[in-house]
Amino acid sequence: MRIGELAERTGASVRSLRYYEQQGMLSSERSASGQRHYDEAAVDRVLLIRQLFAAGMNSTAIAELLPHVAPCGRRCPPQVLRRLTAELDRIDARAEELARTRRILHGMVEATREAMREA
Repeated sequence: MRIGELAERTGASVRSLRYYEQQGMLSSERSASGQRHYDEAAVDRVLLIRQLFAAGMNSTAIAELLPHVAPCGRRCPPQVLRRLTAELDRIDARAEELARTRRILHGMVEATREAMREA
């Protein structure tokens, strides 16, 4: 598939896809005219890259980890497991922080609603 179709299927911009390639996170074959062509597996790879970015990982970390994430079942070096575990711990801490913030905001909303009912 060409870059425009990959962008459409994944929700990533063409510019992002080019960046992923530049950073070594994605690869394509080039046609004689220089157009990028991607295989079907690129869809899942881009979706994973986008999830990892959304989780707060940077491109350097993603590029380092991607070769060990897929295909599933491959043995990974211990440092990869440590890095994955550290990222998971970071995401868990952020999720807990967001949950605390949500509880505070929820309390503020309820207190404001109550005050408005009494007014």
